[in-house]
Amino acid sequence: MDSAAEVLVIILAVVLSVFLIVGIILVIYLIRLSAEIRRIAKSAQHTMSSVESAVSGVSRLTSPIFIAEILSKYIKKFVKNSRKEK
Repeated sequence: MDSAAEVLVIILAVVLSVFLIVGIILVIYLIRLSAEIRRIAKSAQHTMSSVESAVSGVSRLTSPIFIAEILSKYIKKFVKNSRKEK
């Protein structure tokens, strides 16, 4: 082989090895990133289930029957206090 061809082969081998090393490093970072995304997704799912249970509790408290019960209690107290004042 010519010396120019040998130099080109050496340069090509060095560049390819650098790209291979960079590719391996990027694959490692992508694996770590996907594990982190999976962990965040599980945490978000847990948070959403907690929020869902809280919302169902609040919706139970704000149901019309519950509001009617509270109003009836206050009306009874008001009527009772009105009668005591007379």
